[in-house]
Amino acid sequence: MFAQVIASGLLLGFVYSLVAIGLTLVWGVMDIINFAHGEFLMIAMYSAFWMYSLVNLDPLVSLPIVAVLVFGVGVLTYKLIIKRVIDAPGLTALLATFGLSLFIRNLAQFLWSPNYRFIGDCFVSDKKVMLGPVVVGLPQLVAAIGSIIMTLLVFYFIQRTKTGRAIQAAALDRNTAKLMGIDTEKVYALTFGLSGACVGVAGALMASFFPVSPDAGVLYSLLAFVIVALGGFGNISGALYGGLIIGLAEALGGYYIGTEFKYAIVFLIYLLVIQVRPKGLFGW
Repeated sequence: MFAQVIASGLLLGFVYSLVAIGLTLVWGVMDIINFAHGEFLMIAMYSAFWMYSLVNLDPLVSLPIVAVLVFGVGVLTYKLIIKRVIDAPGLTALLATFGLSLFIRNLAQFLWSPNYRFIGDCFVSDKKVMLGPVVVGLPQLVAAIGSIIMTLLVFYFIQRTKTGRAIQAAALDRNTAKLMGIDTEKVYALTFGLSGACVGVAGALMASFFPVSPDAGVLYSLLAFVIVALGGFGNISGALYGGLIIGLAEALGGYYIGTEFKYAIVFLIYLLVIQVRPKGLFGW
């Protein structure tokens, strides 16, 4: 049973990591907290749901479309909102994304009602896989594998490509990056788009086993903030490890202490780590 709980925590942790990577990119590059990050995830889940309901596209088939769609939402968010407040003093950008979060969530309730919706019969639904002595749900396993692949792609893009190095340069020093000929406006728009693509992939994968509603992204957004703070602001590998830590803590706490206490344990770990390492476990 211990192995079963560990496996469940790891599978969940990889999905958490992917959601957190999208948040840590914006936070690390632009020093902005995107409070609408969870709503981007909700848009991705609704996109996968409506493509399944209206044109019978399985979430795994529609995943690239959803990723591109939410990438566009991220770029549009930057151009219409963030670009206007990025140089504003104080908490202006934070409040702007908070207002965007409320707007998107209430718009979703107005358009689609607050009712829960489910994708009932997709390629991976209601299937189990034996991994030695451990039995895992195929939807969760596919979501974890998809999250790992997307995480590796993002890591490779940031570390190994010219555009990725430009993103790193803009994150370290915006003015110096401009002097070196880097178009920081394009870099910031791409960063917001890439953040959206991460939650786009996560949302499409989660839609096959998680109910879709206007509030679907609230919990994951909150956990993403915790993971980013644990892993270190702007640290992609830190977000990966932080997601795994939170996934394991949630699974082990829920099983051995009680499901009603699992999130209390998660936030307790966060508080303890921040007391010892204010910049996170892997921050610098």
